[in-house]
Amino acid sequence: MTTPPRWFTETEDGHSQWYVERFRTLAAEGADLAGEARLVDAMVPPRSRVLDAGCGPGRTAAALYERGHHVVGVDVDPELIEAARKDHPGPRWIVADLAELDLPSLGETEPFDAAVVAGNVMAFVAPETETRVLRRIAAHLHPDGFAVVGFHTDRYDMAEFDRHLTEAGFDLEHRFATWDLRPWRDDADFAVSVLRLPDDRGSSNE
Repeated sequence: MTTPPRWFTETEDGHSQWYVERFRTLAAEGADLAGEARLVDAMVPPRSRVLDAGCGPGRTAAALYERGHHVVGVDVDPELIEAARKDHPGPRWIVADLAELDLPSLGETEPFDAAVVAGNVMAFVAPETETRVLRRIAAHLHPDGFAVVGFHTDRYDMAEFDRHLTEAGFDLEHRFATWDLRPWRDDADFAVSVLRLPDDRGSSNE
């Protein structure tokens, strides 16, 4: 990891533990924390391989695992991965920078059917690594695999994102304003984009 992700440089001390406790509290209160997982689950066959890229403390990966999928959760923050391992046994949890992601070197040699990138992950990667992050995610997918990426539009410019996804070899297949598929509007404050790899992606994502 050469350039630190914004997750470390643009947050205050103690932010990681606050984030963990926030979602533990929401779970204890019975909040619905599985919306992203429900969408991905509806898009893949049973027992699919799903990559949760930027998994945080593990809520989405855990929900997908409970639905019968093989799930690998990756996050750059060891504190978040520690919480995921404690709270959500089942998925495989890995500490790694998405810009340098190389899961085959860690024993995950099979490609994934889908990737989910939720929780403003793309807004927290290191500056100028957005395209590389998307390329590394793409490199772990089956041909015709897809990634679902969600973030607040005030954190990541949509025109920039569209340029980055194209540079990474993805096609924009769908875009919505929420994880429950409300229609996209240009003034929406949130975007959920389905990115698909073409069958003939070649070697551009290596």
